Amino acid sequence: MDSSPQTIAVPEKDRLDEAKLTAWMEANVEGFEGPLTYSKFAGGQSNPTFKIDAPSGQYVLRRKPFGPLLPSAHAVDREYRVIAGLYPTGFPVAKPYGLCTDQDIVGTDFYVMGFADGRNLWDGTLPDYTPDQRTGVYNAMCDTLAELHNTDHVAAGLGDYGRPGNYFERQVARWTKQYRASETEHMESVEKLIDYLGRTVPEQTRTSVVHGDFRIDNMIFHKTEPRVIALLDWELSTLGDPLADFSYFLMSWVTEPEGRSGVRGETGPETGIPTIEDMVVRYCAATGRDGVPDLNWYFSYNLFRLTGIVQGIKKRIVEGTASSAQAEKSAEGVYRLANSAWDFAMKAGA
Repeated sequence: MDSSPQTIAVPEKDRLDEAKLTAWMEANVEGFEGPLTYSKFAGGQSNPTFKIDAPSGQYVLRRKPFGPLLPSAHAVDREYRVIAGLYPTGFPVAKPYGLCTDQDIVGTDFYVMGFADGRNLWDGTLPDYTPDQRTGVYNAMCDTLAELHNTDHVAAGLGDYGRPGNYFERQVARWTKQYRASETEHMESVEKLIDYLGRTVPEQTRTSVVHGDFRIDNMIFHKTEPRVIALLDWELSTLGDPLADFSYFLMSWVTEPEGRSGVRGETGPETGIPTIEDMVVRYCAATGRDGVPDLNWYFSYNLFRLTGIVQGIKKRIVEGTASSAQAEKSAEGVYRLANSAWDFAMKAGA
């Protein structure tokens, strides 16, 4: 099975100016030699991502989408900053090569990073793997997340990468605002969530870099070893409560297997996929915690946030700026996400 990241021919609307891009890379990317060819990575509706091949090697370019965008969304400059901060610490991210905010090169902001040559896994059930291999992959993900949360973000130059104060309070406000900015119809479950989550934010006891979208398909694994060589897609990263990332990672355990990250009902010694309890024990041991609080509030919050993200995709479909055919399918999930978020809120005591 080929699990290297798949690319597609570049659609006309996504074409880059090869001459300008080559000149920019010659001036800004250490060791670069042209000429270049490029293709687009399949999947993902957020920041269009391209693979660049040149005599000097392989690179990855991520740019903002074209068209009107929500404020603060698609901030490729922030993505680049966090990668550039983490790379020297030894944390597994792609090598940062350069950020360009000159709209004249490809029509919008972009950055270039190294190509992480490894496995990109989409199906969390890992159907082609043995139980031992599955355990290795899950332990590697858990250890990578613990390593991120243990990283000294101040020493990495990221001390001001997020705002001070309670992370969940800010996030509930942020996703409420994002949801309102892309609202297309009234949804009762979302209204109840906005009220409940805003009133019940948990106390924050730790601060770290938070990835914001930590799941199996946002990682590149070593070709043969159970090891993460690059954590990708930092668009939602900030400083915040590490429990936001950890509970989001654990969402896979309460999500039905759907060919993506969901592994509900697929865990235990028979499959080799660790249980949610195994992951909690391993993460707490690695980060020096004596346990985690009731996860239902966090699951509700994570699903509310996903509701906000998917509602944004839905709005872009209505306005015709979404960058993937899958966007339409995602948009149908808004109601399902909102209802599921409210179910967890009720389990948490709403």
